[in-house]
Amino acid sequence: MILKNYYYFYKKAVPIHKCDEIIKFAKNFKLEQGSIDRRVYKNESNKLKKVIKKRRNSKVKFINPQWLYELLQPFVQHANEKSNWNFQWDWSEDCQFTIYKKNEYYDWHADSFYTPNINGRIRKLSMTLNLSDPDDYEGGNLEFDIPSVPSHRKTETLTQIRDKGSLVVFPSFLHHRVTPVTKGTRYSLVMWNLGQPFK
Repeated sequence: MILKNYYYFYKKAVPIHKCDEIIKFAKNFKLEQGSIDRRVYKNESNKLKKVIKKRRNSKVKFINPQWLYELLQPFVQHANEKSNWNFQWDWSEDCQFTIYKKNEYYDWHADSFYTPNINGRIRKLSMTLNLSDPDDYEGGNLEFDIPSVPSHRKTETLTQIRDKGSLVVFPSFLHHRVTPVTKGTRYSLVMWNLGQPFK
């Protein structure tokens, strides 16, 4: 699908103290190895764990305090309108707090699935909030695979959200990745926003 806008970002949108509050809240829980394709990592076979870790290596925790949705959903709705996507959505999944340490990454993937989840909805809009100060890590760039014309694609690095508290909203079917962190630690928060399947 060729779109006029593939992402919409906000620089320093969330106050630094709120970012620190999110990190502190999430760190109260035990983190798990990040997984893919709705799989729970701890229940996978050793062979599949190796496959998953080759594609994704990071620690995560799913959190869902109401104040997070009140803070972040208005940005999702605003971006949905300003970018002229105007996707119907009415529900958000648990937020995923992620820690990327040195040599950790998430290779190319899309957040949406071909079939609806258990409540009949699909992921339509993804949001990533940068919780780290840009001086605290190197690498760990969010990159998009942008279709420019039917037979050509280009990779765009989203440097605009390197500042702490900056965030980006984008269609969940857009392929993206987080490049390996080469120094320090990168904290982020992802929220997926769902609606009825596209017709």
